[in-house]
Amino acid sequence: MTFLIQVLRIAGPYGLAALAGTFSELGGVVNIALEGILLAGALGATLAAYWTGNPWLGVLAGIGAGMLLSCLHAWATLRHRVDQIVSSLACNFLAAGLCRFILKLVFHSTSNSARVEGLGDWGPFDPFLVLFFVIAAVCHWTVYRTRFGLRLRAVGEHPKAAESLGISVLAMRFKGVLLSGALAGLGGAWLALEQHQFTDGMSGGRGYIALAAVILGRWTPLGAAGAAIFFGLAESLQIILQAYGVSIPTQFVQMLPYLMTLAAVAGVAGKSRPPAADGIPYSSEQD
Repeated sequence: MTFLIQVLRIAGPYGLAALAGTFSELGGVVNIALEGILLAGALGATLAAYWTGNPWLGVLAGIGAGMLLSCLHAWATLRHRVDQIVSSLACNFLAAGLCRFILKLVFHSTSNSARVEGLGDWGPFDPFLVLFFVIAAVCHWTVYRTRFGLRLRAVGEHPKAAESLGISVLAMRFKGVLLSGALAGLGGAWLALEQHQFTDGMSGGRGYIALAAVILGRWTPLGAAGAAIFFGLAESLQIILQAYGVSIPTQFVQMLPYLMTLAAVAGVAGKSRPPAADGIPYSSEQD
């Protein structure tokens, strides 16, 4: 049970970022900026918890910071039709540099912040874990059982057909990216409050692995969440192998989560089909 809880705690930020990527890509917007959004959410949560002493306000601030950076990505790609990969990478670099600058400004360090209060020890009923499962279920229901989900999938598959029915393609895509920012920002807040501080580069490639989870989960919320748990298992195995000093070169043990990610994605990538209009810019006189 302890090992299972550890796996879920590690998988949670992956899972929230994977759900974020799913919403963005279902609407037709590639969001490699998840890595930067995780960092922005983590720093926002840390600053709010540090200044107010209330970790729950930190959670809200993390969500807000994630939405703010995702708005920048949406503005660049939807309003000005900037290449979505270029915009995403720019957001990642911006987040990395801005976080380091704010760390220096507030905490007089470019590596880590002061210690902040977490949400406390709730045992197996950790609030973040409960939120993760509830959010995954709600996201799946939203995508497949609501008008919003139907319209979001429509603009990601056939934007012209969706527009012919009176749906604003750019507005729906903006909502998908904004929701993506909120979920990834929550994932960043989870990272920071679990570790009780912000550390430079603490996202550690989780945003990129979350994109692999989206592919492995075949662009479905529950599939992406399940894939994230698989990657959390890989990271947990890495920690256990290092803790018990297994006679394997350290470098190989550290590569294990990434090797498992590559193997898993390579096995399903050819069988998975992304939304037809994913990554394709769209302009309309109506919008």
